[in-house]
Amino acid sequence: MNMNVSVRHLDEMQPWNDRQHQLECVAVAEEAPDVMTFTFRSDKANWFRYNAGQFVTLELPAGDEPLMRTYTLSSSPSRPFSIAVTVKAQKGSVGTRWMFENLRPGMRLRAYGPLGDFSYARHSGPKYLFISAGSGVTPMVSMTRDMSDRAPDSDIAFLHCARSPDDIMFRRELDGLTHVMPKLSLAYIVETARPRDGWAGFRGRVDLAKIASLAPDFLDRTVFCCGPEPFMAAVRATLEKAGFDMGRFHQESFQPAIAEPMVVDVAEGGERAATIGFALAGKDIPCKPGQTILQASRAGGVRIPAACEGGICGTCRVLKLSGEVEMNHNGGLLDDEVEEGYILACCSRPKTDIVIEA
Repeated sequence: MNMNVSVRHLDEMQPWNDRQHQLECVAVAEEAPDVMTFTFRSDKANWFRYNAGQFVTLELPAGDEPLMRTYTLSSSPSRPFSIAVTVKAQKGSVGTRWMFENLRPGMRLRAYGPLGDFSYARHSGPKYLFISAGSGVTPMVSMTRDMSDRAPDSDIAFLHCARSPDDIMFRRELDGLTHVMPKLSLAYIVETARPRDGWAGFRGRVDLAKIASLAPDFLDRTVFCCGPEPFMAAVRATLEKAGFDMGRFHQESFQPAIAEPMVVDVAEGGERAATIGFALAGKDIPCKPGQTILQASRAGGVRIPAACEGGICGTCRVLKLSGEVEMNHNGGLLDDEVEEGYILACCSRPKTDIVIEA
């Protein structure tokens, strides 16, 4: 093999682009009961550029209309030729169950992202405390994998909660990383353990005593927390009560905050509808007062991908080419993206006639 040709080829590869490329499933692996890891590569010769802890939204062909489901990446950007999501099938989950039953190597999916602000790359500190529960461990694993490749001397205290020892995701890998990351302190909390498990770790639920046992200096650390909403609320309340600087507390959530009622400005003589120009679709569609761009696009037959519809996941991000909008998002856009002109269709309402790239 001519190594010079190979290196030159790699140098010429472009980053994966969610508008131009699809994902091809290349591997499926079981991690724990009802937990699977799906690994993807680009359908073209591309590499993946993202921050550890970010997420993607997958478009799943699970019915007459595609399902949009958002999953945190468990893979590391330090290994850029594939990405992976590790997902747990909850009771009643439709999209994840479809993946378990149907998604196999060779299949291709449309995906959007990677996106998200939940990353040590955006909120760095001299030392970290990771607190997770259930499948909330995935962004922590992504960040730990990334640090093990880039900075193996990183100081991380990692506390993970699971129902039982068998439900601990990535346990073997995380235990192994303690041998190559000298400042990685690791502890697990399980709700229940049978005598035959030989469990010698923490039992019960996360509390201040368990946090302080693993990381006596937790007040000096930057905290990342991910898990079910009640779990994150409990961790947040515990740290606040202990006097933690909540400016260094970061949590991952795809649950939108409750929006304030929209006050519609009605001109004398009746309501005025703005016009939305969809540059790629070649359509001009009226948008009623109080209606979001996403709602107007659906009414007019223009499809804009959307998942959470609460301004968090960023899937409905579109470029505004002209006009003014009112946007109240919940973190689904970064400041530099807003400066570039991007808006979220799910939580943006036209103030004037506008044109967007959709």
